[in-house]
Amino acid sequence: MDQSEKPLGKKVLVAMSGGVDSSVAALLLKEAGYEVTGVTMCLGIRQEGDRTSCCGGDAIEDAKRVCGQLEVPHFVFDFAELLEEHVIRKFISEYLKGRTPNPCVDCNRYLKFGSLLAKARGLGFDYLATGHYARIEKRGVDWRLLRPEDKNKDQTYFLYPIKKDDLPRILFPLGNLSKADVRARAEKAGLHVAGKSESQDICFVTTGNYRQFFEGKNVTAVAGDIVNQEGRILGRHQGIIYYTIGQRSGLGVSAKAPLYVLRFDFRTNQVVVGCKEDLFAAGLIAGDLNLLTDQFPEEVSAKIRYRKKPARATLTREGGMFKVIFQEAQESITPGQAVVFYSEDEVLGGGVIEDVIRRVE
Repeated sequence: MDQSEKPLGKKVLVAMSGGVDSSVAALLLKEAGYEVTGVTMCLGIRQEGDRTSCCGGDAIEDAKRVCGQLEVPHFVFDFAELLEEHVIRKFISEYLKGRTPNPCVDCNRYLKFGSLLAKARGLGFDYLATGHYARIEKRGVDWRLLRPEDKNKDQTYFLYPIKKDDLPRILFPLGNLSKADVRARAEKAGLHVAGKSESQDICFVTTGNYRQFFEGKNVTAVAGDIVNQEGRILGRHQGIIYYTIGQRSGLGVSAKAPLYVLRFDFRTNQVVVGCKEDLFAAGLIAGDLNLLTDQFPEEVSAKIRYRKKPARATLTREGGMFKVIFQEAQESITPGQAVVFYSEDEVLGGGVIEDVIRRVE
């Protein structure tokens, strides 16, 4: 949280999921002197079983209770239709095309830092704040999105869609804290969510079972062939939507060596499998770009999955896309997922993986 303006009189709307991170974000902002109002996006999702959801009914009650403890207002905005329109429909559509989307990226793009940020500004708030582990700082005349101090909690991979011009109006109060620090602050303040477990997986897939989710949305999965790279049929699959690049278990195919899902042939409705070494590729094509700097270097660190370390790569512009070639081949590059570009601790931007480059000629 490195804003040059003094907080006195500045109004901030804090997106509160009912978890410890967003609760401590609100706490820190109030302690810093901001006029804090909490808001929870009601996404129309019901929490099931023992799973912790970031947007169910219990989450709204937890956020409301924290705001009561902090003595700040709390609002609930209905974003259920926006979630369905911009995130869930795309999630289903992408899977039907044999791609693997990242709904958390789309939620940030369209809901939190799209509709909610616009609503905050329309209501006269100076800032929107969230409990993400990231930093925004002004370096020279430009605002930069940066990795947090706690690299194990770095969430910048999901934040690259934020528009460059919106950076000055966003606050990330947890950027200089570890998760242990956050829980300690919550316990010290007596917040009842101090020991609350973190939300897991995708919030609208409430059981964690993709098959049940798709069936609940009346999505028809079409069975087809599992083939090797030469096209020889090895078995049958139950629908491309139930498989992901790099998957090994659950294929139902016996072979001398372990087999992995390499890619999907949407035209023939085939799942193509091969050996582990066949998962490695030289690069990718990225589209739907959002760039956070005008000075984009040819060599960057690129991250193709949230839990994967950034890898050195060179970039070449090809129209509105980037051709990304890695210094070392990368495993399981997956169309539909995000690729995010870094220079040391700075997020340069990112895009959606459109195609895989198997080898460089």
